[in-house]
Amino acid sequence: MSHFFLVCLVLFFTLEKNFAIETTWKESHHHHVQTSSLLPSSSCSSSTKGPKRKSTLDVVHKHGPCSHLNKNGKANYVQTHSDILKHDKERINYIHSKLLSSSSNNNNKVEIELDSSSSSANLPAKSGDLIGSGNYYVVLGLGTPKKDLSLIFDTGSDLTWTQCQPCAGSCYKQVDEIFDPSKSTSYSNITCTSPDCSQHVSATGTNPSCSTPTESCIYEVKYGDGSFSIGYLSRERLTVTPTDTIDSFLFGCGQDNEGLFNGGAGLLGLGRDPISFIQQTSQKYHNTFSYCLPSTSSEIGHLTFGAATDNEDVKYTPLSTISRSSSFYGLDIEGISVGGTKLPIASSVFTTSGAIIDSGTVITHLPPTVYVSLRDSFRKGMANYPPPSAIGDFDTCYDLFSGTNKTVIIPEISFFFAGGVTVELPILGIIYVEQKQFCLAFAANDHDSDITIFGNVQQKTLEVVYDIGGGRIGFGSNGCK
Repeated sequence: MSHFFLVCLVLFFTLEKNFAIETTWKESHHHHVQTSSLLPSSSCSSSTKGPKRKSTLDVVHKHGPCSHLNKNGKANYVQTHSDILKHDKERINYIHSKLLSSSSNNNNKVEIELDSSSSSANLPAKSGDLIGSGNYYVVLGLGTPKKDLSLIFDTGSDLTWTQCQPCAGSCYKQVDEIFDPSKSTSYSNITCTSPDCSQHVSATGTNPSCSTPTESCIYEVKYGDGSFSIGYLSRERLTVTPTDTIDSFLFGCGQDNEGLFNGGAGLLGLGRDPISFIQQTSQKYHNTFSYCLPSTSSEIGHLTFGAATDNEDVKYTPLSTISRSSSFYGLDIEGISVGGTKLPIASSVFTTSGAIIDSGTVITHLPPTVYVSLRDSFRKGMANYPPPSAIGDFDTCYDLFSGTNKTVIIPEISFFFAGGVTVELPILGIIYVEQKQFCLAFAANDHDSDITIFGNVQQKTLEVVYDIGGGRIGFGSNGCK
């Protein structure tokens, strides 16, 4: 009898130990977070890491209390779920249009002229909507004397442009004073016969045209929703920081800009094309830059050029080239895990579609089969909470903010990249919060063959390092502070 009791006792402790191990394993692959910490503050909180570095700009969310572009007058304004998905869809259309530019059509054209004698350019009719969300901007100086301009920074675009006086066509409303090249001593137009005039073709997908009386080169850049910028290809002094200036920087001086980035003054192109900011400054910044996108709209991140990161947590995955476009930064995704369990995804799914990292797309867009697997696993990890509901095109949303502040337990999600790199997403890289609800911050592409896009929500608080010369992209935790 004593022997039987001893066996039972041993069995009991073994089961208890296994249960404890299992419980610890589950808890180690979940985020325990206070609901109040998921909401943005009504006041601005700056980064403690970025400003200590050389060649660093503040990254600001244009809808938060740190932004001077916030036209809504609400310190903690947050875009609605429906706005996010609508703008993201336009952004994805833009990316697909760049990847499939050879098969694009020119239906619904309008004619635009910069002056009465310039050659006309056929462009798609504008939709009146924003292209992408364009959530994050930096401030740079242009001209001599310099004028500060708030430019949306975009790793998926190449040409840097801003609105310019006299706005011969049309200029949308912006908060900053519109740049007037006639008041700068360092401004010059590019002539139609200059080799620079044809340099922007690969970046914009359009051929240059010419202004007859001045022989000035005219650029055209079109986006997926029909928005566009058209103007003079020019050179000007660009002031990055008080100690860093770039002379003869090639940029677009926009005379007709419609449907784009309302509030900001234009766009800073950080793509891979020779006309991009990164390539034009390669001798100064060595084809290297990094950024950290803040966790909420009430915090400030950073965009740093040239300096090697001091984040010891950064791990690098090889940078891949997308065969359909040389502008985008490609990633090789090898798998995804939810709650510590790797999803049963065929290895051919990501290799077939390819993948890019993009600062202008908000929500990560996955092949439909991958998204369904991720969503179903996430729902299982949230089984202790009320069943998920749908908000617009988000199909997995929870109302967990009712009542007093409480702790919620959310499954971890990790991405596995080539080179043995595992990136554990921060909590606000998994969910998108809107007031009293949060949704799983992923979406499905239309087809498994559509390119996978690693969006900016998933990049929040990570140190993302683009070492283009070294052919690699790095990810590190706690990049903003």
